[in-house]
Amino acid sequence: MITVVGAGTGAPVPEDVVAGAALVVGGRRHLDAVRLPEAAERIVLGPLAPALDTIAGYVAKELPVLVLASGDPGFFGIVRALAERFGAGLLDVRPGVSSVATAFARLGLPWDDAVVVSAHGRELRTAVNVCRARPKVAVLTGPGAGPAELGAALTGCDRVLVVASALGDPAHERVERVTPAEAAARDWGTAVSVVLCLDEARALGAVRTVAGVPEQPGRWALEEYEIAHRDSMITKFEVRALALARLGPRLGDLVWDVGAGSGSVAVECARLGAAVVAVEKTGEGVGLIRANAAAHGVEVDVVHGAAPDALAGLDTPDAVFIGGGGRDLPDIVGACARRARRAVVVAMAALDRVPAAREALVAAGFACGGVLLQSSRLAPLPGNVTRLAATNPVFLLWGERFLASSEGVPQ
Repeated sequence: MITVVGAGTGAPVPEDVVAGAALVVGGRRHLDAVRLPEAAERIVLGPLAPALDTIAGYVAKELPVLVLASGDPGFFGIVRALAERFGAGLLDVRPGVSSVATAFARLGLPWDDAVVVSAHGRELRTAVNVCRARPKVAVLTGPGAGPAELGAALTGCDRVLVVASALGDPAHERVERVTPAEAAARDWGTAVSVVLCLDEARALGAVRTVAGVPEQPGRWALEEYEIAHRDSMITKFEVRALALARLGPRLGDLVWDVGAGSGSVAVECARLGAAVVAVEKTGEGVGLIRANAAAHGVEVDVVHGAAPDALAGLDTPDAVFIGGGGRDLPDIVGACARRARRAVVVAMAALDRVPAAREALVAAGFACGGVLLQSSRLAPLPGNVTRLAATNPVFLLWGERFLASSEGVPQ
């Protein structure tokens, strides 16, 4: 039997469990915190594979093993690796309180509406994009992905970072509120337990039925009247529906909406969970984008400038929608394609621009597809009868990057 005990922020390790262990595995601070049997072998956790191999030897001899972990070891913890290697039936898991639950408790906040994302051994950019898109996020940190790195990536965002260190240790526990810029400027050491990223105006949150996962919109491809725009300058909902299908916006993604106009695509992507940057050259358009984002309760970072120059300082996107461009369209498509990790979608009314846009996508290594969308909507006529009213045709071109691994993907 392998007994897994969550220590640090929870209850003390039961003495009887420690006394009977032939092998004790854990971090150095966990091993130092308990009185171990003199005859027991000890393994300070570093690389996991050698520790699992040693545990396997004790399991084969039916000798008791004790694994000490932080908080709740079934929550982004070692239980997964142990269950995969030895089977869940061989585990006796005794969880403590997770660092996430403890950190929110220290603030007096509920966390059933919080999104929890791990940056430990994973790409930091996913955590950054979740923090941009959601008002209440807990980030589990790791080497190279701590408060300083998170703060540097979020500098300029309207967020507060709460850095919780050494939770459960009365002598060393710290819970500090800092701006992203302040977090970026400090060396936080190795005792950080978790970082909370909060929009403090919305930190209390609403009553939830489903924990954690953000509520998804009941529908997408909103009607044009649901989005403020000028002079019918808006991506029509039929075009938007297919564009969204090709963009695939989701939580953890960053999407650019270039030549955003009223921001209809930007708002839709944000409603589906993505972090979004809308690039728009007109002041009137910038105002409309911000108003539409506020009306639909989402966050869109608006950049007032003209592509491709305005794209230079932006973080690398997962997907890009291009809804404007004029004569500069090939240059804009090329600039976006060189940066996009997954997909680029271009909407064009002028068919003579399609070849150059397609050439720019192919040159950047994308597989291309496209369709001419020409729809007719039901429209009323006098006498309680109906006719078909044609909308202006739009060519939708898309490029998708297919890679066997993340190698070669722009960072």
